[in-house]
Amino acid sequence: MPLTAPDFDRYFTPGHSFVYENGDRGTIAVAVAGELWLPSGRVTACDPFVDLGGGWARPFTAEVAPGRYRAETALATLTTPGEEPGDRPHLRTAAARLVIRDTATAAWEMAVTEGQDAAALADDGYFGYGVDAGTGCFYDPAADDSFPDCEGDEGPLWDAFEEAGHGPGPHLLTGERGHNLVAFGSGWGDGHYPTWVGRDADGRVTCFVTDFFVVPSPADDAA
Repeated sequence: MPLTAPDFDRYFTPGHSFVYENGDRGTIAVAVAGELWLPSGRVTACDPFVDLGGGWARPFTAEVAPGRYRAETALATLTTPGEEPGDRPHLRTAAARLVIRDTATAAWEMAVTEGQDAAALADDGYFGYGVDAGTGCFYDPAADDSFPDCEGDEGPLWDAFEEAGHGPGPHLLTGERGHNLVAFGSGWGDGHYPTWVGRDADGRVTCFVTDFFVVPSPADDAA
């Protein structure tokens, strides 16, 4: 069967800790980026340094009411027992979340774009977006061409990461016509990452969450 969603409550519980098989430890904190504007009520996720603009990234089929929604990331601080901490903490984005409503999530479904069918996936298969520049983001498709200067190692998005010492963020960036996006480091870096849609008991969307495979599953957690 296709990949199933992990327990994202663990990801967004400040102070939650986990241990890798090699003994390294992680502790979760939540970083709020601000409010993401969704004028169309649709959500796109991609590597903004690669696929932002020109309609390259397609929005998810799940839609919500137009509005402004809280964007946040689960940041994992990683440590190795017995080693002195360095000048900067080892931070990784474990997950990024766009909160639509602060109600309990009763069910998860894989976020898909038009033409994708999660039921047709092989065992542990999933749809997601590719990352080639170590960065992910959320934005409304109406904002797709509002950031013409964000390409490669130049422009306001690059500057935001550079000013933060190329840490994982998150960064909320405003472009043309008031559109904005939220960008963040993508876990361990380049790869292919799934996004999940949470729904409450009434079937309403509660959130969108991209998992960057930093937090081990309880079965793999050596704690």
